[in-house]
Amino acid sequence: MANSVTQEYMQIPAVTRAYTTACVLTTAAVQLELITPFQLYFNPDLILKKYQIWRLITNFLFFGPLGFSFLFNMIFLYRYCRMLEEGSFRGRTADFVYMFLFGGVLMTLFGLFSNLFFLGQAFTIMLVYVWSRRNPFVRMNFFGLLNFQAPFLPWVLMGFSLLLGNSIVIDLLGIGVGHIYYFLEDVFPNQPGGRKLLATPGIFRFLFDPPQEDPNYAPLPEDQSGMSWNGQGVEDQNEDDLQRDEN
Repeated sequence: MANSVTQEYMQIPAVTRAYTTACVLTTAAVQLELITPFQLYFNPDLILKKYQIWRLITNFLFFGPLGFSFLFNMIFLYRYCRMLEEGSFRGRTADFVYMFLFGGVLMTLFGLFSNLFFLGQAFTIMLVYVWSRRNPFVRMNFFGLLNFQAPFLPWVLMGFSLLLGNSIVIDLLGIGVGHIYYFLEDVFPNQPGGRKLLATPGIFRFLFDPPQEDPNYAPLPEDQSGMSWNGQGVEDQNEDDLQRDEN
């Protein structure tokens, strides 16, 4: 049983596995009172003046105490992060990590001028938005009540947040950042005179995308087993040597 659970866990794509695990462990640490949310939230003054750099990351990892809201966010985070990584980003881990960085930086810049303490929900909405725009014809069903096509999903989630009495600013931030990424990556490069602006840095490809073996590669003759430096087979060369000795 333990082995099967471990195998299932390791089959989750790497980026999705790392991010969701970090979110769950952060929430567990808060529940166990090993840390407090006050050590995690986004605070520009503490980051710039006290050099508490970790807050740039931890504010994306905490979704509140265990409860309905946490489970709801985790389900959507895991589902749409994994579908992106296994779908349009399949075999492009570097590009996926770069999208994480791009979205995180934009949200952080917005956080400098707003009163937002945790940005994980906005990040989830960003992932949902990008997936929904890249899968426009998928039919969705929300709790068996609404039927709609995928591009409406982020707006349905925002409406659901509104019904729960939550602020929709965080949802609008996720939608806004998701749209900026989608436009720069999928729309603008295909326009007349457009070009790709979000080029993934080479260091990301070096770190996250292992080089693929060239299927057309053919080893040089001297690299092949049983070949001598003059390109003649070792056995043929030995036969020539014996003939010369007999003569």
